[in-house]
Amino acid sequence: MTYQELTIDRLGAVRGADVFDRNGEKIGAVEEVFYGVDTNRPEWLGIGTGFFGTKRILVPLEGATVSDEGVTVGYSKDQVKDAPDIHGDELSAATESELYAHYGVAYGGDRAFPAGDRDYDRQVDLDRADVDASREGEMTRSEEELRVGKEEVATGRLRLHKWVETEQVDVPVELKKEKARVYREPANEVSPDAAIRDDALDVTLREERPVVEKHAVAKERIGIETDTDVETETVSGKVRKERVEIESDDEQLR
Repeated sequence: MTYQELTIDRLGAVRGADVFDRNGEKIGAVEEVFYGVDTNRPEWLGIGTGFFGTKRILVPLEGATVSDEGVTVGYSKDQVKDAPDIHGDELSAATESELYAHYGVAYGGDRAFPAGDRDYDRQVDLDRADVDASREGEMTRSEEELRVGKEEVATGRLRLHKWVETEQVDVPVELKKEKARVYREPANEVSPDAAIRDDALDVTLREERPVVEKHAVAKERIGIETDTDVETETVSGKVRKERVEIESDDEQLR
């Protein structure tokens, strides 16, 4: 609830509420509400005990907000603490002008005094009576409005399934294989160490043979991603509205 909504019928609920500065620091509690003589609207908060001691402090209601926690004013704790002291129940023009100057608010010249023990309900009725005095009767014309909401529904399903199949794979590989051949060369040299004896020569032949191993290698990544397309669709519906027709015997009222 803002300052503009703080009408006189709500003043009773504000008394005793905690008061916080613009930074959320508690600075006291509401002791009294002062309203303008001419405007008949709440203009000042009278703050009682707290760090003020016995000093009486007034804070402008302009810019204040009211919540379940209390009243938050638009000024700092230090600025409220340094406000001029107030004496008496009714503010003089000079005192109120000094207060407005301290808080940097323009002064309109309307004096203020405390709400006291007013009959709030009666005052509200009187205020409303002033507005309705010139109205003989009225009716309310209503219309239906089409409100369109949105809901998300499943329209399809996509599934990835993986299975294993076996296939024949041919891989060419080069293999080495040793072969033996006997060669003869003439030897006409005389070797002093040569001896006539039995002898033998052994040679081992080697060849490569294929060795097959298998291991899994990642070849491809497959996933599912979605894109969202936005389409505009026109939703139609019938709504009812009330019409007002004026009937009168007096031609001047038509």
